[in-house]
Amino acid sequence: MSTRKSALSRPLIESAWWKRFLASVRYSGYVMFHPFDGFWDLTHEHRGTVAAANFFVIMLLLTRLFTLQHTNMMFLRVYWPKVNIFQQCISLLMPLGIYCVCNWGLTTLFDGKGTLKDVYIATAYALVPYIIGALIIIPLSNVITLEEGSFYSVISTFTTIWSALLLVCGMIQIHDYSLGKTLLFLVMTVLAMAVVIFLLLLFLTLVGDGIGYFISLYKEINFRLN
Repeated sequence: MSTRKSALSRPLIESAWWKRFLASVRYSGYVMFHPFDGFWDLTHEHRGTVAAANFFVIMLLLTRLFTLQHTNMMFLRVYWPKVNIFQQCISLLMPLGIYCVCNWGLTTLFDGKGTLKDVYIATAYALVPYIIGALIIIPLSNVITLEEGSFYSVISTFTTIWSALLLVCGMIQIHDYSLGKTLLFLVMTVLAMAVVIFLLLLFLTLVGDGIGYFISLYKEINFRLN
């Protein structure tokens, strides 16, 4: 009997999860036009979910790849056969991850209310205008002329600024900071990201040199033994 109840309840659980996921994705529309109330409810009322945030990040990655492949060469010159998809994904995911960790780490030291999960969700939702703008300008680039390229630039710039403003509003709400303090910590986050990236590159360089040394040592020993 318990096995039968479990089998019957599984579709209900999956259905509930799917409905919550769709609701949290649709809620991004409210966040775009009502950022202060939207970001407050997003984290404090749990209107946003990690699943929806992951969906937006995946959409960001796909949009980036579509942009490289399908944007008219008049506006973006890319030789697609030489594009490394893995490298493109890492170039987006790594800065996003480092930003979330650095922002959370710094704000935690100065009475920031947001958790790492809150920072990630708010950042992902703030990317929505940029994603929508990219999906608009990709087909647009293939139907307009070079003289009409100002439409391409205006939409791209407008949606990028929109996402940046949403990010500021999101950080204000989840950390309960003033505008000035939020901007200060965003600048400090960028500086912390630069330090972390530098240390990562230094570490990878040292690891690469170490591996190269042991490979050379192995080849030398192997050569002398033979």
